[in-house]
Amino acid sequence: MSETTTNTAVATASRSDLRNVAIVAHVDHGKTTLVDAMLKQTNSFAAHNHLEDRVMDSGDLEREKGITILAKNTTVAYNGPSSGGETITINVIDTPGHADFGGEVERGLSMVDGVVLLVDASEGPLPQTRFVLRKALAAHLPVILLVNKTDRPDARIEEVVHESMDLLLGLASDLADEVPDLDLDKILEVPVVYAAAKVGRASLEQPADGTAPENEDLEPLFKAIIEHIPAPTYNPNGVLQAHVTNLDASPFLGRLALLRIYNGTLRKGQTVAWARANGELKNVKITELLATKALDRVPAESAGPGEIVAVAGIEEITIGETLTDAENPQPLPLITVDDPAISMTIGINTSPLAGKVKGAKVTARQVKDRLDKELIGNVSIKVLPTERPDAWEVQGRGELALAILVEQMRREGFELTVGKPQVVTRTVDGKIHEPMEHMTIDVPEEYLGAVTQLMAARKGRMTNMANHGTGWCRMEFIVPARGLIGFRTKFLTDTRGAGIASSISEGYEPWAGPIEYRTNGSMVADRAGVVTPFAMINLQERGSFFVKPTSEVYEGMIVGENSRADDMDVNITKEKKLTNMRAASSDTFENLTPPRDLTLEESLEFAREDECVEVTPESIRIRKVILDSNERAKATRARAKA
Repeated sequence: MSETTTNTAVATASRSDLRNVAIVAHVDHGKTTLVDAMLKQTNSFAAHNHLEDRVMDSGDLEREKGITILAKNTTVAYNGPSSGGETITINVIDTPGHADFGGEVERGLSMVDGVVLLVDASEGPLPQTRFVLRKALAAHLPVILLVNKTDRPDARIEEVVHESMDLLLGLASDLADEVPDLDLDKILEVPVVYAAAKVGRASLEQPADGTAPENEDLEPLFKAIIEHIPAPTYNPNGVLQAHVTNLDASPFLGRLALLRIYNGTLRKGQTVAWARANGELKNVKITELLATKALDRVPAESAGPGEIVAVAGIEEITIGETLTDAENPQPLPLITVDDPAISMTIGINTSPLAGKVKGAKVTARQVKDRLDKELIGNVSIKVLPTERPDAWEVQGRGELALAILVEQMRREGFELTVGKPQVVTRTVDGKIHEPMEHMTIDVPEEYLGAVTQLMAARKGRMTNMANHGTGWCRMEFIVPARGLIGFRTKFLTDTRGAGIASSISEGYEPWAGPIEYRTNGSMVADRAGVVTPFAMINLQERGSFFVKPTSEVYEGMIVGENSRADDMDVNITKEKKLTNMRAASSDTFENLTPPRDLTLEESLEFAREDECVEVTPESIRIRKVILDSNERAKATRARAKA
């Protein structure tokens, strides 16, 4: 069904049977749980389908970490009281809440006509909320405010609504210069919905703090979406224009391009013009057209304006390109994303233990092919060559995004050497400028001093501090992006795991000077061999270990953290000398302190400039870049002279 209105300049029509909406929020505020509830309440699944929790978190990593990494779409077929008797298809885009995956957010917002801003009823708006909301306002998208988790015992619903409105107004005034035609009245009249997504309830009436809404279902949310998110508009006389917003792959069909159709109709078997990123136009045939139904892709014969579909048959198509009319091509502008702020070197595994894992991918060609494949689907990273033919510089939004890429490659069977994350600097008026981050930290009051001290050491300056009277403080800092490398582990230790910290890009400022990341040195193995409990017992007073007894080590591998500031070469393979005398007491291994098992992120945070991380499918090791101790000493003296 469509309604047509004639304008003097151009005829526009709208699809009243369609709504395209993105759900945006900070990490862990309940986006994916809300989508689950929407799918269940509209009976979008067949009765025999087994529905898991957090059904939109498709990857193993997303399920383990509990965060959304990739922007994904699903369709909800709504036929409730607010639909006026017709079935309305709601295309829901679940976007990541983490600024490191900003490329995914920008793509997600390019597919929709409005956003549901989801805010935790206790934590309120956090930096990533600000990040995605700013993008939505800049794109003139209408907003519905959804206060989730109203049933949390520490909920403070009214304050959170005020904070969210303040955030909307603050962002609107920030954007006033960049986006002059911003409608302030519309921003002030944002509808508010209160929900507890876990129990599938929503209401327009504010419930008491700590209680779920009285309404039994999500009907008020569906009503708000249908009333406040505009139906997709199009030009009924316009030629075909479909924007590629995401990529996927099918084992049977090869590469799939996800499209939002703006004008015209796309049909299976049709020949269309493919407008490439380099400006070239090429005629291609749509071999397969797939529509989304709940979480499944089903074959379709045709799709019209406003619909989000997948097409197969175009092998090299990438994000931001356009499919348009072959006779009268009219390409759409490319999608632009923010510049990368963090880089790390990724190369083949060069350690003495390389190639020990059966079936691992160890060649430079395999690593390069995998990085090239990542470039196709991930618009927010760049891959640059280095001086070495077997290593590449990979630039991305943040440490987490790069660590997730390395973790995915590790699970696919790659062996890699990964360098310490570095910042990507710019030169402005002859001076070096570095990326800055706007950091928001929530901590119990007793850790206020420890956190302030930690941020000061990392060149952070406090811009705001508030105490909500709940025993918790909120502090805001502007800090260099490199000051946050290795920050999280130290922060969680200092706050006994109670602190919550999140950051978002804040532009560039002049270089802030040297930052000391780690006050403790490393324990470095001085020979190859197998770790013995005897050696560990003798060395454990000197620091903490990263290796277990019987682990294999090599010269230059870091086996632990020294309790002092300098590095220490140790013999961790030393065996007990056996004599024919009976010992008065046998060795007691109960006193051996258990080693620290570092994750990939912790290993990258721990490594210094002269260290790197060896990543294999079975283990993660930290090592010196120069393994030979004599060569290392020479390099240290050369650096000191320089």
